[in-house]
Amino acid sequence: MKFFVDTADIAEIRELADTGLLDGVTTNPSLIKKAGRDFIETVREIATITDGPISAEVVALDYDGMMREAEVLRKIARNIAIKVPLTRDGLKACKRLTGDGTLVNVTLCFSAAQALIAAKAGASFISPFVGRHDDVGFNGMDLIADIRMIYANYDYSTEILVASVRHPMHIVEAAKIGADVATAPTKVLMQLFNHPLTDLGIAGFLKDWQATGQAIG
Repeated sequence: MKFFVDTADIAEIRELADTGLLDGVTTNPSLIKKAGRDFIETVREIATITDGPISAEVVALDYDGMMREAEVLRKIARNIAIKVPLTRDGLKACKRLTGDGTLVNVTLCFSAAQALIAAKAGASFISPFVGRHDDVGFNGMDLIADIRMIYANYDYSTEILVASVRHPMHIVEAAKIGADVATAPTKVLMQLFNHPLTDLGIAGFLKDWQATGQAIG
């Protein structure tokens, strides 16, 4: 499974890149607002940190507007994935952009039917929102399983990019189902390192080592 970080915070992206966990970055208007920086400048700087896909979202809702914005965004770097909403105009833009060789991330997916039509439109990535799905009383992982089955049935190349990830078990469950990518906030990705038995083991080893009175180097 590939890990994308869901942030526009440059320091966080650099830190994750140093761990070897970073395969790509997803941004959205809310994350840009939180970062408090210029959108184009931020995406350009992210592109200096990772060679993996960087999702940059259009804000226009009509096809012509999406295409105009996409033209600006895809000039930033070769690894930009244009992020479009799962609407008729969004999928129309998706088909055109992927036909030109541009990566496209179709976002705000909440049903298997939506994922199916996004794949038919040539989406590079489909972003089902598991956390928001859970919030309204559905099991987000059931959605991931349904999409995985449908894509396998027809050998679609669209990658399942699990979004709206709230905790590490979302990532683990998605990996067990066979999702291609998980995008999560930095905090959640860092929680993957944590286990109380690891902490106890380190503490025990250090205590025993100190009792030997030795030093390395």
